[in-house]
Amino acid sequence: MNTQKLEIDNADGLKLAAQLDLPEDRKPVAYALFAHCFTCTKDFKAAYYISRALTRQGIAVVRLDFTGLGESEGDFSDTNFSSNVDDLVAAASYMSSQLAAPQLLVGHSLGGAAVLLATPLITSIRAVATVAAPADPGHLGHLLASSRAEIEQNGKAEVIVAGRKFSIKKQFLDDLDGHHMDATIQELDRPLLLLHSPADTIVDIENASHIFTTARQPKSFISLNKADHLLTNRNDADYAGSVLAAWAMNHFAISEKPETHDKTDTESGKQVSVSTGQGYRTEIQAGKHRLVADEPLSAGGTDTGPDPYALLLSGLGACTSITLRMYADHKQWPLENIAVRLHHRKIHAKDCAACEATTGKIDLIGREIELSGPLDSTQRERLLEIANKCPVHRTLKSETLVETRLQDKEKP
Repeated sequence: MNTQKLEIDNADGLKLAAQLDLPEDRKPVAYALFAHCFTCTKDFKAAYYISRALTRQGIAVVRLDFTGLGESEGDFSDTNFSSNVDDLVAAASYMSSQLAAPQLLVGHSLGGAAVLLATPLITSIRAVATVAAPADPGHLGHLLASSRAEIEQNGKAEVIVAGRKFSIKKQFLDDLDGHHMDATIQELDRPLLLLHSPADTIVDIENASHIFTTARQPKSFISLNKADHLLTNRNDADYAGSVLAAWAMNHFAISEKPETHDKTDTESGKQVSVSTGQGYRTEIQAGKHRLVADEPLSAGGTDTGPDPYALLLSGLGACTSITLRMYADHKQWPLENIAVRLHHRKIHAKDCAACEATTGKIDLIGREIELSGPLDSTQRERLLEIANKCPVHRTLKSETLVETRLQDKEKP
């Protein structure tokens, strides 16, 4: 996905750092606003992966750091749950004037409770989704129970959250206790999706059950199975984002067909976009089609897709099969099925009698073609000749020029 940095003024005139995630090579079909978990930031891994899944579906996402967190201005100790809601309203206002009005609100953990309260204040919202959200923000007070007495007595205390130290003031707890969500949830009047794990030990699944029971239709619930509260397993975050994106697409007001910018005619050539975040898993967009590449576990990858050489062989194999099918259909030959098996390895140039190089190593691609159907020997030999003329085969055999340049990261 493409990214841009944003600065948003909140209600107190402080600068909120935000990031706009855009789909690759097409105009967004809609915009979403993402609220991160308590003391997290816009760059939290789960936020990144969920946002990436949404952009694959053409949904642009704005992720912001709440006041006093990440790269945003302000003192975290002066903030509270209400200020988080105000920050979301400010971000939605910015999006409406500078980008497009947000149609989807997504919130993780306490951010999920914040989007539920913010929804009635943002008229453009058409759908709301929460991930591991508490049914009431006061639930967070239980997590701070060990420090509550000190906060009540001294007015503030230093607490450790996710390995980081934060100053929590009494006004923060008072604000949490002052919110009662049931009436807001009952009057939400928007399609609602709840994603929650039965294995969540921070915000147990009874919270999702309470929200679901209180909310009116339309509402949906998706179990995240064995996921932990922070979705630290990338597959869990990817799954949550993919389900969320598919669900959300049914609720947007899309006035026109999504615009794509890939040029696939013969004159302009083929265009493919590739993006890699953390790790080796790589998203590939070829026109309107999406693929995944990765490395095997033995190479430090997560094995969620073929490696680049396997994709290369796949391209050659597909080109071979399609070219043979086209030729046989044109000749009206009785070719019933085509199976192409390929492998790649490095060999010493001195061991290759047909190669021009005599030193070092060269790439050897082995290709076996199985043709099914009542073909005679002349037809089979001709199809073997045609296989060697498929466009990808000729590209690999010809001299190829690769031009590479760096693009400004700030550009969309």
